Amino acid sequence: MTIPGFTRSRAQVDGIGISFQRAGSGRPLILLHGYPQNGMCWSRVAPQLAQLFDVIIPDLRGYGQSDAPADDPEHITYSKRQMANDIIGLLDALALDRVMVLGHDRGARVSYRMALDHPGRVSRLGIIEVITTADLWSAWTAELAMAAYHWTFLAQPYPLPERMIGADPAGYIDWTLASWTRAKSLDAFPPDALESYRSQAREPARIHAMCADYRAGAGIDRRLDETDRSLGRKITAPLHFLWSDAGFPAQSGSPAKYWNSWATPVTEASCQSGHFIMEENPRAVTGNFIPFFKAPLGDGNE
Repeated sequence: MTIPGFTRSRAQVDGIGISFQRAGSGRPLILLHGYPQNGMCWSRVAPQLAQLFDVIIPDLRGYGQSDAPADDPEHITYSKRQMANDIIGLLDALALDRVMVLGHDRGARVSYRMALDHPGRVSRLGIIEVITTADLWSAWTAELAMAAYHWTFLAQPYPLPERMIGADPAGYIDWTLASWTRAKSLDAFPPDALESYRSQAREPARIHAMCADYRAGAGIDRRLDETDRSLGRKITAPLHFLWSDAGFPAQSGSPAKYWNSWATPVTEASCQSGHFIMEENPRAVTGNFIPFFKAPLGDGNE
């Protein structure tokens, strides 16, 4: 499945195939999706963004139409560092030097890891609906644990979550998606996108990849964040953070304060939505990020 007006291609990056959609012209803008979705989650906003930018929408490894390699015991294969390296490899394959990046959910975690590990490649960073992995674990409360139960469920050792999800994959995806929206409904999701989320969950290798993604989040991703924080590493790209009043970051207290300790400058905004802002409130996404990404880069490459 492909967003109308976009073309789908495939690139070999470090031995795995990364599927991506592309349309538009201008400054290159990478859009990175989260769980349990794929690049189709941008279908309500990508056509408008493509009127202004060269929009590139990869499926992260394990998701959508990208390859889903087997995990390793330390979950390095699905670490956000490895996923960020995939995107850097894709940029190299497309002969792109510096790009703007907008990420949601797991894709936002890949986005900020990319900005930390490869600061020269990210000119502007947009974050939707996350605080850093280490900060979320530190903010863990009974209330947050009940809302974000999947962080511990999916991270359980193989094969427990894979078997449980595999018993009714489409049902699990529908329940997860609806329960994280503000309206507790599937109405916000375009039919093609919704079917793509259900379809990928029917593939055992992709269920395993999604669990591996969260196993990495409970281990290596958290440790990478903690190491960067102890060393005082900062995101150097301008950062804009959009969060919803009914999403996960809102339950961590004052979510913008976390990003202020990781980057300068930081701007932020909130909106009425559940977790899936691109589909539930697409005008909030375009209204926040079109001005942010159109602003001068300040590096002579306007």
